[in-house]
Amino acid sequence: MKKLLGLLLLLSVANSYGEIWLPSILSDNMVLQQESNVTIWGWTTATSEEITVYGTWNNEKVTTKAFQGVWSLQLPTPKAGGAYSVMVEGHEKLELKNVLLGEVWLGSGQSNMQWTPKNGLDNVEEEIKNANYPEIRFFQVAQQISDNPQDQLKGKWEVCTPETMEKFSSVAYLFGKELHQNLAVPIGMINSSWGGTPVEVWLKKELITEDAELNEAAKKLNEVAWWPNNPGLAYNAMIHPITKFNIAGCIWYQGESNRVNPVSYYKSFPLMIKSWREEWGKELPFYFVQIAPYKYDDPKGTDAAHVRDAQLYTMNNLDNTGMVVTNDIGNLENIHPTNKQDVGHRLALWALAKTYGKEGLEYSGPVYESMEIRNKKIVLQFNHADKGLKQNGKELREFYIAGEDKEFYPAKAKINGNTVVVSSSKVKNPVAVRFAFTNGALPNLYNSAGLPASAFRTDDWELK
Repeated sequence: MKKLLGLLLLLSVANSYGEIWLPSILSDNMVLQQESNVTIWGWTTATSEEITVYGTWNNEKVTTKAFQGVWSLQLPTPKAGGAYSVMVEGHEKLELKNVLLGEVWLGSGQSNMQWTPKNGLDNVEEEIKNANYPEIRFFQVAQQISDNPQDQLKGKWEVCTPETMEKFSSVAYLFGKELHQNLAVPIGMINSSWGGTPVEVWLKKELITEDAELNEAAKKLNEVAWWPNNPGLAYNAMIHPITKFNIAGCIWYQGESNRVNPVSYYKSFPLMIKSWREEWGKELPFYFVQIAPYKYDDPKGTDAAHVRDAQLYTMNNLDNTGMVVTNDIGNLENIHPTNKQDVGHRLALWALAKTYGKEGLEYSGPVYESMEIRNKKIVLQFNHADKGLKQNGKELREFYIAGEDKEFYPAKAKINGNTVVVSSSKVKNPVAVRFAFTNGALPNLYNSAGLPASAFRTDDWELK
């Protein structure tokens, strides 16, 4: 009898300390992706108990059984709305409050994505004062590293107010605000970024170390005390823990730190996009920012130009991607240009047009399509130039032309409808053109919508 009483007492004590808990990405104030099956998951100290979850939008219960203390289930969500609660029931009950259904986007990259209004933003006081949007929510991922993929991270969902907005990513906020205003649905923005980081840290380690070319390129990264440089460290701690959380898509602003190994960026950047899509289990829209002009060590150097070209290559070769050009809003003296409004707006144009099907929007500046040699001149054709091209200034800038010797010379360039004709007296038999192909290039070619043309090259010569 004493043994039985002791066992009952032990079970009672164990049960009193029992707990069900959730990852931090599932919390009060969150936004769940509308009209989808969202994953709700967590852990329990009762290793094989039954867990029931439902949302107060319809109170339809979904049940699963924990296995070795881990549980996960799919919860269907209806159209955008709220606020609701999400109820989690097992040996104890949890309630997630003030939950909205809408569109959820992840912003990631290095410092230009991390940069907050307080770090530097045009018209900052007005922007902060007006940031009262109860249906926009922020989740700021804490900067951490790990040698192994983690299941949990630090962060919490917050309602957009002037106090929360001024500490959040300017680009992510401005992008989310424009979506909210155009779609009239709640928007959830997750920011997982870290200034200075190269693309390698946002990839699974084995994708770098098991590829001879990428592994060698990763050795060129500079060791810096303020951010990680080793493959996988940011992915493991800041991306992997949220890959179960259903999102609509990604926005990305990064590339400056890969100037030390820009040729490998043609491979590593699209590989990262593909790998993230595999982790989320869907073809996520991925819209990114081509790095802005800056003087770096040499404004006439080409390492940043190579990164921009790799970004253009990625857009041209990977479906469901889009690129924002910033060569008209950069600052050669500031690697963090404060005009983040145009960056957020141009990212939103891509999402509104390509993800949400808004008609009549021109969402991209001119993109080089093809060339033709005519009478010792090169005629360039562009996509996104159906209504013609225009220039800002008396003459087009930043065009260069080369012959078979591969020596590029500054060229004369003239707009002819939706084409540009390029020539130079120094190149009698031209074969290739490059545009805005230096670190600090400040070109002035636009389409009729006022969106700038991307830097490009017509050649496929080996980059040095």
